[in-house]
Amino acid sequence: MRLAIMQPYFFPYLGYFQLIDAVDQFVFYDDVNFIKNGWINRNRLAGANLWHYFTVPLAGASSNLLIREVRFAADDWRWRRKMFARMSTDYRKAPFREVGLELLERTLTQDTDRISELAKKSILSVMSCLGITREVANSGVRYDNRDLSGTDRVIDICRIEAAQSYINLPGGRELYDRGKFLEAGIDLRFVEPNLLLYPQGEAPFQPGLSVLDALMWCGPEGTKKLLRGYSLTS
Repeated sequence: MRLAIMQPYFFPYLGYFQLIDAVDQFVFYDDVNFIKNGWINRNRLAGANLWHYFTVPLAGASSNLLIREVRFAADDWRWRRKMFARMSTDYRKAPFREVGLELLERTLTQDTDRISELAKKSILSVMSCLGITREVANSGVRYDNRDLSGTDRVIDICRIEAAQSYINLPGGRELYDRGKFLEAGIDLRFVEPNLLLYPQGEAPFQPGLSVLDALMWCGPEGTKKLLRGYSLTS
């Protein structure tokens, strides 16, 4: 059984979904410390100036808080209307614009004030749209091992789930001790995303944007084809 663990990101790039596609079980790592200026509450979309961030404004976010503890102003609809309007305008020529707008609206109307829940909903909504069915777990609910950290904690989760392989994105090569995985009898592999070129209107192609960009230009079926553009390496 192949397993992956990642922090929940808000409408992440296609490589995140390639990681999910490559495994049997996916774990949202929501009880680790929040990372400022990361991808948990923001991502990138195309715009008049090539690309721009779209961001969920947070209330008192701190790296001393766990991801699942960080809140946003749930009663302030101004930023949501602004985000929706900007996307609606920037993608007015995209043939599948309504697909992305519907996913965004469905996510932004969730009854929660936790960024982790909003980010998870964005990911689960895209998985459903693309027909990706995987077992999903939350680290803060399923595992009682916050006394561990780094490689040791990941290996413990793999053991609990009886995973023979742990799959990560390329950035994990600098984070994990391969020797510990070998000692535990777990195969450590990495997804190598291949962010294939696709039409983005009249602008030059910008790789690595939010998956919403691919969905609005290529639609669910076209994005499924892009999803397969990855390989697994040691």
